[in-house]
Amino acid sequence: MTTQQLYFFGCLYLVILAVVAVLMRATPRRIAGAMVGGAVVGVALLGIVAIGEKAGWWHMAITWQPYFLTLMCIGTIPGGFVFLITWRIARRFGGRGLAVVTLVAAVLGPVRDYRYMATFPEWGAYAPGLAPVFAISVAYVILGILGHGTMRLVAGPAPADRLARRPWEPA
Repeated sequence: MTTQQLYFFGCLYLVILAVVAVLMRATPRRIAGAMVGGAVVGVALLGIVAIGEKAGWWHMAITWQPYFLTLMCIGTIPGGFVFLITWRIARRFGGRGLAVVTLVAAVLGPVRDYRYMATFPEWGAYAPGLAPVFAISVAYVILGILGHGTMRLVAGPAPADRLARRPWEPA
């Protein structure tokens, strides 16, 4: 991955964050929580990539220079739009909804990542076998829990939101 690609994806995710924030009617506190969740995910992502490299599950063609790593972490902050969506799901469907989202991420995460590697082979490669698939699934689950949990710490629990539906209230 090049710095230009990081700039591109960072800007793309920033636009998506703005659109999702408007559509979800997110409060400033919730937007801040999503962005902090994205920042935590960025730091954890670097650790996960390093662990996967050391275990031989994958090789990512990134430079481990401080500027590039900082840019990667900054680029994940607007990716917090995902946590605005999970927050809305938690508000509407509770823990069961989050469990379904986590399961979907664990299943579709490897598919997404393998498709990216097929499209951009210069970004890296995965080792053969099922170990990388399971590692990617676990990574998606960990990153989702970290990001959503951080957002919950900053923005408060979703059921406590003033717009949350109560089971005894009509739709």
